[in-house]
Amino acid sequence: MPLTRRDFAGRSAITVAGVALTGSVGTLATAPGALASQETEATGEDAGRHGGAVGYGPLLPDPAGLLALPAGFSYRVITRSGTTRLDSGEYTPSNHDGTAAFEGPRGSTLLVNNHELKGPRANWPHPVPQAEGLVYDPAAAGGCTVVEVRPGGGVAEWVGIAGTSTNCAGGSTPWGTWLTCEENSDRAGENGMTKDHGYVFEVDPRDRRANRDPKPLKFFGRYDHEAVVVDPKRGHAYLTEDAAGPNGLFFRWTPPKGFRHGHGALRALADDAGALQAPTCYDSGGVFVDDLSRATRIGTVYGVDWVDVPDRDARTTPVRKQFGAGQVTRARKLEGMWWGDGGAYIVSSYARTESPGRHDGQVWFYDPGRRTLTLKVLLGVNPDPAVDGAFDGPDNITVSPYGGLVIAEDGEGVSHLFGATDSGRTYPIARNELNIGTEDEPEFSEFTGVTFSPDGRTLYANIQDPGIMLAVKGPWKRQNRG
Repeated sequence: MPLTRRDFAGRSAITVAGVALTGSVGTLATAPGALASQETEATGEDAGRHGGAVGYGPLLPDPAGLLALPAGFSYRVITRSGTTRLDSGEYTPSNHDGTAAFEGPRGSTLLVNNHELKGPRANWPHPVPQAEGLVYDPAAAGGCTVVEVRPGGGVAEWVGIAGTSTNCAGGSTPWGTWLTCEENSDRAGENGMTKDHGYVFEVDPRDRRANRDPKPLKFFGRYDHEAVVVDPKRGHAYLTEDAAGPNGLFFRWTPPKGFRHGHGALRALADDAGALQAPTCYDSGGVFVDDLSRATRIGTVYGVDWVDVPDRDARTTPVRKQFGAGQVTRARKLEGMWWGDGGAYIVSSYARTESPGRHDGQVWFYDPGRRTLTLKVLLGVNPDPAVDGAFDGPDNITVSPYGGLVIAEDGEGVSHLFGATDSGRTYPIARNELNIGTEDEPEFSEFTGVTFSPDGRTLYANIQDPGIMLAVKGPWKRQNRG
């Protein structure tokens, strides 16, 4: 039975306030420059006292100027916007974003790759091609491609969906499809669009026919979507919103009674099917928490109640503005999510003056059985993002088959892929060395779309600008807890 607010407060009162319900709560890494409790912090200075080295050693500069990796690791460019081509002959679209990997035919790997392209097609040199039967709004530039990586090294790419806008993150489903999310809620007639946007769409990487006549899954709501995960046991979907003024929300969608997930099942639902709800969080004393940036200690646990969204299609008022003070709990830049360990890992990329507290990144874990949010990663404000070493601005994430998480940075300055163990430590995996700025004012695009191949041997990730998909291989190993 889920915890009620009274149960949560009563049980928390006999533990360390704000740390755990029962027993210990595992924490993930925060270093360097992190905000953390003394019980969980592990920076480079004290790492030797906590069970040996983690990670793979220092990153070595790349002679090709693209990707710095530890010794023994290598990378391969899979697709590159304006260079590689789709099966239909057009160039690979630009602005690679959220990605997931699926088992393909004859030992291949299928990757569904979002392309975060906002606004009219004319604004972009390499929009997602408008493949016949796969276009939602002919005015929009975004969408997804499907990339097949074959055992012998061959690569093929084709359109999964076109005519959507600002396809940012998304998420894979337990039945082997991809839910692509529009981080844009333009109405028809705005910014050149001919249809309403701000929806989630389903893309099947194995069955091109299933993607014809794209249908927005309106029951998930219309807002600036980021990511989505599906609880394989209970059937709930969880979604994040990246918005400000006020800050965005973390949502839960409950399917209608008797509904069973599977191929084609979501497309058959009515636009108002199920219930879309936003969270109301409270601390160990039962006190309402208005914003997740209030948490300043790793291991903080909040209880969660859920309140119905009045108008999920936001006909007159954006969803996040339909709630007054004291009704829902918000967070700045709610970004990537990934399902693992029986729950959802959720990223809040950073918080500044628009939030009650300041930080350079949080990762929360939502436990649907306990109905609690636990703070797993908390990055302090990076004082000098141009200097290599600190991590900031987490975005896309994935659960690693070698333990902990792998996180893509979307912060300022230097851009990394980094790992976080389940005992409070971080380590670098890669650094973007492609300078898209100038020598005097260097600029390094964010990493996106981090995901492992089904067999766990290859880590795929994207450099968003100009749009490069990379496959990283090396001596992967189980990371010590520390």
